[in-house]
Amino acid sequence: MKISLHNTMSRTVEPFEPLESGLVRMYCCGPTVYNYAHIGNLRTYIFEDILRRTLEYAGYTVRHVMNVTDVGHLTDDGDDGEDKMVKTSQETGRDVYEIARLYTDAFFDDTDALRIQRPHIACRATDHIQDMIDLIQRLEAKGHTYVSGGNVYFSIDTFSRYGELARLNLEDLRSGARIDIDQNKKNPKDFVLWFTNSKFENQVMVWDSPWGKGYPGWHIECSAMSMKYLGESFDIHCGGIDHISVHHTNEIAQSEAATGKKWVKYWIHGEFLLNETGKMSKSKGEFLTLSVLKKHGFEPMDYRYFCLGGHYRSQLVFSWKSIEAAKNARRNLIRNIQEMKRLNSEPAAKLSHEAQQYLDTFNMHLGTDLNAPRGLADMWELLKDNSIPKNEKLLCLYSMDRILGLGLKEIEVSNEDSEIIPEEIQKFVDERTEAKLQKNYHRADELRAIVEEAGYKITDTSDGAIVTRIV
Repeated sequence: MKISLHNTMSRTVEPFEPLESGLVRMYCCGPTVYNYAHIGNLRTYIFEDILRRTLEYAGYTVRHVMNVTDVGHLTDDGDDGEDKMVKTSQETGRDVYEIARLYTDAFFDDTDALRIQRPHIACRATDHIQDMIDLIQRLEAKGHTYVSGGNVYFSIDTFSRYGELARLNLEDLRSGARIDIDQNKKNPKDFVLWFTNSKFENQVMVWDSPWGKGYPGWHIECSAMSMKYLGESFDIHCGGIDHISVHHTNEIAQSEAATGKKWVKYWIHGEFLLNETGKMSKSKGEFLTLSVLKKHGFEPMDYRYFCLGGHYRSQLVFSWKSIEAAKNARRNLIRNIQEMKRLNSEPAAKLSHEAQQYLDTFNMHLGTDLNAPRGLADMWELLKDNSIPKNEKLLCLYSMDRILGLGLKEIEVSNEDSEIIPEEIQKFVDERTEAKLQKNYHRADELRAIVEEAGYKITDTSDGAIVTRIV
């Protein structure tokens, strides 16, 4: 299986070739654990899970590292705003460490429910303060830092390739610095590596350092921890597109300034989840979590299926209508799997040429920049093809699900009549689907009437016909 991925650095889809044959070292920006993850956050982790599953499906060994930001960073990536951990502590009366543990556990509960594979290493920022201090000292020794107002800053003027990822112009940034300089920064785009002069009174999370008691800036943690576990150069760095212009730009500057090496080969970013008012954000107050979806009658896997319907580099609009459609499509998929399992308890030992073609097409689509929507369409085309034996369909579907992660193997055959579509009814539904493909709409209407007379309702969706018992 060949894999190509869109590299944000080059703005092109490139053939994937890891630095070390057979091994992929991948770092993903993890949660800031001051609140529950909203479903927009979770979309990013679903796309990263599809990436990891695709690489593993293709035969690579993946070493997946993710940070957990349990040292609160500011609400603005540019060193401004409120400290998120302190703010939550003040609002709830809880200790900041208690808050971090609570929301870290909640985050992993959510990702487990979405069948997102846990990273091999989930490294907490508070466990790696010394690694951050060591990296700052390397930068200091090479002349990339300065102390101002009690804080240690990285000087972007000392790194000629600053802004390369975001296509920023360093000369323009320097011009801006002459116009809009503040009392601490030499250049407004300089960023904090270590705070000793906190704007917050009675700061709890502080550590001793060569520059005084304080705490790290946000950007330094990802550089320090990724290099600790993946080396000074590695293959893939993932995150949301909102990290490109500041967080990932600053990570590159400090990492490559310290080592003199190219830090990351492939930068892969996921687009936003939108609602009717725009980008989903915790700062707006009300935000949707997985728990809220559950209260509305949706299962976590309905949301995973919904996310698979949008390409990771395209904005995806959430609505209750769209998640309802995903729920119905997944329910139809489950019923198809249950029926096949009831008739053929074991998948085929191997695939025929015709079934293999479906799998090859699926592999091509997922291998080409993780095109999950096309992969879902391939799956449904397979399900609709009456020429493929059901046990071969099962084997093919299980292979596809190694990437899609919908848990098809674990689906159990229900003993409830309402969960099983009788074989004779399913035959009428399949015949109707074929009639529609042949544009024989008169016969399709006849078959719908037969199915409804038997007590079942057909609902047509983009993922196929959904069959439900009429109550």
